[in-house]
This record gives sequence, structure tokens and C-alpha cells, in this order.
Amino acid sequence: MILILLPTRDYDPTESSVPWQAMRQAGIEVRFATPEGLPAYADPRLVDTGFGLLNPLLMTRKSDLISYARMIEDETFLQPLAYADVDPAQFSGLLIPGGHAQGMRSLLESGQARRIARHFFKIAKPVAAICHGVLLLARTLDPDTGRPVIDGYKVTALVASTMELPAWILTALWLGRYYRTYRQTVEAEVRAALGKPADFQRGPWVSKRDSADKPQHGFVVRDRQLLTARWPGDCHRFASEWLRMLSEQTTSSVAIA
Repeated sequence: MILILLPTRDYDPTESSVPWQAMRQAGIEVRFATPEGLPAYADPRLVDTGFGLLNPLLMTRKSDLISYARMIEDETFLQPLAYADVDPAQFSGLLIPGGHAQGMRSLLESGQARRIARHFFKIAKPVAAICHGVLLLARTLDPDTGRPVIDGYKVTALVASTMELPAWILTALWLGRYYRTYRQTVEAEVRAALGKPADFQRGPWVSKRDSADKPQHGFVVRDRQLLTARWPGDCHRFASEWLRMLSEQTTSSVAIA
């Protein structure tokens, strides 16, 4: 059973629903957890409000909105666990989507969410995080070392120069700091959490959105039991690689048994 952590609101619909749908289609049981145990919905601007003329660049694709619509109708989505009630030992993997609107802070600044994430690293269970979701891992400290749990791993996350800052500049006149969840960029904070800043992998300078039939356009970084990606445009490859990791874990567990 896999756990997906969601904030109270404002997460990215693609980064949550595409891997969710891939797991459901593979017959993998999924549960959700939110700060208060209430259903949490994605950033409305990414779901229906949109960005006007910038929709082709910034808006969620229709095919991914279909996945999101299916996800929010699912019984497990409507009956999430509260973070405080999660026993991480019951789960075989953890997935953390991203999003940049202010509601994401309820996940990224949660001590209970860090408690959950810490367990998966301690036991070396599969963890997948994308975009701002990687910030939770950068802020989760290993009690034995005092260092972030991702220290020593190769990772990626939302890239500042080609993703976060351009989106902010394009929309700042009418959306203000909508694209700046924190004053420090995601990339800067994640790099600072790594013992070797070079372990941050930016991916190609020119990024193409992937799709169900072209997952190779996406970029992900896998290091041992950790899988990370940058933005919604990586999600189909992210979901595919995540399924592969979970399959390998199952095969390994059977072999050991």
C-alpha cells in the first residue's frame, strides 16, 4: 500500500493524479493523508481558473485534468488519513506531489509530514517526490546525522532559471508572488540540503512536456530508493519509473522471503 501526502489545498493536479492513476491501473492500493484528515483539492487556478493567454504554457493539460477528476471521486481520496494518524510502517512507499500556491505550506512546513518521510528513509522504502514536494525531504532531518535525509543522494526538483523564475516573471504583474511559495527558490533550498551541491541534477536546458505516449520527454532522477522529478511535464515518466521501482521492491521482497 502506497501513501500519498497532500496539503490542505493548492497542490498540482498533474503531479498527484498521474502517478495515482498509474498505480491504480497497476492494481496497487493507495491511501491519502492530509493535515486534518479532510479531502484536499488541487490549486483551482491549475484546475479551472487558468492563466488567460498563457494557458498553453502554464495550464494543466486536459488529459491530466481527466485523471484528476477521477482521483477526487475515489473513495480513498474522500476519506484521507490525518497526518497525525498515519502509521508509516503500514505503507510500502511514499509519494509527495508538488504545487506552488500558498496552501502547499501546510505540507512543506508540517512536522508530522517530516515524521512520516523520516520513517521511509530510515527503513529504505521507496520514496517519490516532484517539484516542491522535494522541499519536504530537504527539510526532514536524519536524527543520527542531523543532516537532511536527502544528503548523499542525487536529486532533482523545480529548476530556478528555466522554470520557477520565468513563470513568476511572466505572471507577477497580476498574480504577485503566486509562483514564489518562498523567497528562496526550490532549487536553492534543495541544493543547500545536499552535501555536494553538484548532486542536484538540472536536466536538459530545454524541457518538453511528456505525455502518456511520449514519457521519454520527461526527466527524472533515481538514486537507490529515491525518485525525484522537476515539474508537471515530467509526470508520465515519473509515474512509469515509480511503478518500476515498486515492482523491483516487490520482486526483491519475494526473493528474500
